[in-house]
Amino acid sequence: MSTAMSGLDNKDARPRAVVMADVAKLAGVSHQTVSRVINDSPHVRTHTRERVEDAMRKLGYRPNSVARALVTGRSRTLGVVSFDTTLYGPASTLFGIERAAHDAGYFVSIVSLRALTRSSVLSAVERLRQQGVDGILVIAPQESATQAVLHLPDDVPVVLAINKIDRVKDKRELLPFMAKMSERRAFAAIVPFSAERDKDVEPLVREMEKLLPAGPRMYEEDEVTTLPERFLAAELVREKLFRLLGDELPYSTAVEMERFETVGELRRIYVAILVDKANQKPIIIGAKGEKLKAISTQARKEMEQLFGGKVYLEVWVRVRSGWADDEAVLKRIGIDL
Repeated sequence: MSTAMSGLDNKDARPRAVVMADVAKLAGVSHQTVSRVINDSPHVRTHTRERVEDAMRKLGYRPNSVARALVTGRSRTLGVVSFDTTLYGPASTLFGIERAAHDAGYFVSIVSLRALTRSSVLSAVERLRQQGVDGILVIAPQESATQAVLHLPDDVPVVLAINKIDRVKDKRELLPFMAKMSERRAFAAIVPFSAERDKDVEPLVREMEKLLPAGPRMYEEDEVTTLPERFLAAELVREKLFRLLGDELPYSTAVEMERFETVGELRRIYVAILVDKANQKPIIIGAKGEKLKAISTQARKEMEQLFGGKVYLEVWVRVRSGWADDEAVLKRIGIDL
């Protein structure tokens, strides 16, 4: 009986949900990197971002929008209050909003009203605010909707966008209307524009960007990179190779970090410069070792400045034929195939 029950339990058990740690493991990165990709941080290398996104697709991972909103303070959702979407004007406007929001990575939450009264518009705006949307657009084809927007709470910044100005021959005719609207509410901005002209839309976007809340700091002010010190040390040695050897640098040359140890404030770093052929080794070492010494000295000084502490650096040249075809070597020096 117990065996039968156990089999039933296993059959009915739901599969474990995929979590961020699973994505990080498959992509070969830290969970912090996965988080940065999900939150659209610019501080992620393109190939790393692609690896993480591929892992998310393979695992069927879907980011938790609620958790992301708690971290970033942004829901990436726009609220839209609309009326009678069977009409061409509101329908086409709503379609344009949804398309632009999708292209920018935003969701859209729509409240469709039967009647555009002051109370219904205010109620719709409050519902969207409770959902934590990042911004609200009111499609107001009627005077009643405009009246409702004018009476929104003072803590809701409103941008008045006056569309279809391309149909007004004398733009001075807009001035009395703009002055009248300004008397009735302190708008964050008033932007006359034509949605059909990109150059008109850009000022509207800039005014709206000013109202976006500042997101949380992703990194400290003095954090100049997300890459580990081990990687940066190898890059500094590689840079000195290029700078000091120039055209003499053998084509098949690589830098491999063999050991990186931190003892108190001291960093002990052991680096191997790989060449493919024995006759390339003297080129890097130079007469009486002067080239290699200059490479090591300059790299060490920049490491100490970058890491803020003393560095003991050993650099030597090794002949490793065919290293460029060795996947294990390539992986150690940071090249993903």
